[in-house]
Amino acid sequence: AALPLAQQIITCCRYITSAEKNNGGKDPGTYVNEGVQIAQRGALVVRDPVVASVPPFARDLFFPSHQRPDYYGTRFMGFFITDPGEGLVVGQFPHLFPASIAIGYGIDGLTGARRTVGVWAVLGLLAFYFAGARLVGRSAAGAAAALLALHVIEVWFARYPNAEVVMQAVLFAALLANARAHVDRDRFFAPVAGLLLGLLLFLRFDAVLGIAAVAIGLALAAFSGQRPQRSFVVVFAGVTALATAYLLGPMRAYAALPIVFLSNLPAWQYVVLGLAALAAAAALRGAAAWPRLARRVVAWTPGVLTAALAALALYALILRHPGGRLAAHDAYALRTFTDFYLTLPALLAALIGLGIVARRRFWDDPALFLTVAVFACFFFFKIRIVTDHFWMARRFVPVILPGALLFAAAAALSGRRGGWRGTGSVRALIGATFVALLAAHYGRQSRPLLHHVEYAGLIPRIEQLAATIHDDDLVIAESRDAEGDVHVLALPLAYIYARQVLVLNSARPDKATFAAFLEWARSRYGRVLFIGGGGTDLLSHRYGVRPLASDRFQVPEYDAPLDAYPRFVRSKEFDYGVYVFGAPDPAGGDGFALDIGVKDDLHVLRFHAKEMADRRTMRWTRATSYLAVTTMAASARTVTLWMNNGGRPQAAPPAAVTIYLHGQLIGTAVVATGFAPYTFAIPPDLAARAASFADPVELKIVTATWNPHDVLGTPDDRDLGVMLDRVTVQ
Repeated sequence: AALPLAQQIITCCRYITSAEKNNGGKDPGTYVNEGVQIAQRGALVVRDPVVASVPPFARDLFFPSHQRPDYYGTRFMGFFITDPGEGLVVGQFPHLFPASIAIGYGIDGLTGARRTVGVWAVLGLLAFYFAGARLVGRSAAGAAAALLALHVIEVWFARYPNAEVVMQAVLFAALLANARAHVDRDRFFAPVAGLLLGLLLFLRFDAVLGIAAVAIGLALAAFSGQRPQRSFVVVFAGVTALATAYLLGPMRAYAALPIVFLSNLPAWQYVVLGLAALAAAAALRGAAAWPRLARRVVAWTPGVLTAALAALALYALILRHPGGRLAAHDAYALRTFTDFYLTLPALLAALIGLGIVARRRFWDDPALFLTVAVFACFFFFKIRIVTDHFWMARRFVPVILPGALLFAAAAALSGRRGGWRGTGSVRALIGATFVALLAAHYGRQSRPLLHHVEYAGLIPRIEQLAATIHDDDLVIAESRDAEGDVHVLALPLAYIYARQVLVLNSARPDKATFAAFLEWARSRYGRVLFIGGGGTDLLSHRYGVRPLASDRFQVPEYDAPLDAYPRFVRSKEFDYGVYVFGAPDPAGGDGFALDIGVKDDLHVLRFHAKEMADRRTMRWTRATSYLAVTTMAASARTVTLWMNNGGRPQAAPPAAVTIYLHGQLIGTAVVATGFAPYTFAIPPDLAARAASFADPVELKIVTATWNPHDVLGTPDDRDLGVMLDRVTVQ
């Protein structure tokens, strides 16, 4: 027990600090909020009273119908509304992992919820070690588990909420229980294996690959005299029946895509699947009746499997190239995995170790070999590895990476149950050196993560914001297509801190409908608030809006380049204002003046975030930016913008700016370095038309942009127009 105990202590120290990802916008926040909802409400499908209260005429402002039979619309990213009238909402992802988060939340609040993924990672390493030790011996399995614990991706996802590390724990435990039950004939583990395999259906749909691999392994094992135990079949069938009702019931929206995928397979693939099922059934029923065939299957299967995987690996590494319908990310999937995550020597060692261990030990655990093979073939040949960026490439975490390290360690280290028997001292030294070098490489890659907490400090900031919102307030948050990321704060405000929150569906909602909704909401709630960071066209003469507060803070976020290794920790900025809706402002006023960057969130659209330059508050424009002019007199004759080109380099195009007011061109200018006023004349007829308009008048700024990353090679990859400091209309 010393080796797994030491692993547990070390990994607890490495995995105990988890990301503060309780915000929306990505999968981790969805998992955490699903778990908290289970803990708080004791249900998978919850009744959201805010959704139920929205009048039918206003639903399209916040959650328009997606016209689908399986769900109505989206409450937050990752949460589906199944019945808007009753307010029924269900999380997008299966609930096994969120249920464990609910347990962590019950033990230690949000801290316990965050650390749940680390607990799963520790359990996954232990399950991997014990399954591997049974097959290749303790030394090789211990080395493989140590390599996995050091690996940068394992460290990252052990501290970042995800279902893959949960699958790693449950699937390797299921494989170990299956081998104990059907190879070692330990009857206790048969129902345990059936239960664990069935539970995978409540975790991720791609877990069916592991279930299919175990089924194939049981069918092949029949040729060596092994048969599935009845308790395994009964328990697995019972859990599968529950999982089927679950997936076709509350999770039917989640199951829709796999059902569509399976229903659109080519006819020949249905034939192959049918023949495979018939062959498996025939093997289970009649393997003993065909002794000659059984001997050939037992003799040839390990070698055929090893040769096939080696051939596929060499093809994917050397010969597979994009072309036709084969995309580059699919063609280079194995190369990407090898270059970024495994290393070529480790892959070659894994293929050698697979051949050695399969030749001697295949029939001691056929399901484990087949599980690694099925996952590798499916993900390397059907699904790309780098999905969005380095930190999101997690599909190989549950099985492929652990399996590769297990076989690589088996090739490098001698042992009673695996590796080369009778290995001399020189070969043993070479093997130990190889493992040590690989461990040093993985440890060096993961070392920067040990002192990094993704989004550290975000939770206290959300708690501060929640404390300013009263129980009888209604909060309206900016939409996902606004410039900022303030909308991601809406999910924890609603589902962790129990605030009444709605998220706009569009950055430009219909103002007449929104005004009618506000009239209804102000009679029902104490205050109706808006939270946004700029980029929402919401101002209207039908209602008033006044600022209450503003906040700006940054949290650490790891660099996430495409097809490149992360380089540094950058700052993720949240900049927002809090406003309260009220009665319409009194008409009047001869002029309009706006200091950009100071409580301007509701006036600007398609600008970059607030900044300071030359002791001035300002924003960078984009290629096309908009500004709402709330006071427009018929006597107005000039529009003045204080602008600065920001010190454009010679390689960038000139800062040419074109200005439109109320849809009409009023002038152009080339902006120079340094803040200066640029004045444009307003024709009298345009001023008269704009003054009679019922809503704020649109000022459009079209700018020739440049990109500092492309021109100068800096980390700033924004498309920048000009700096805008102040706007007046007189």
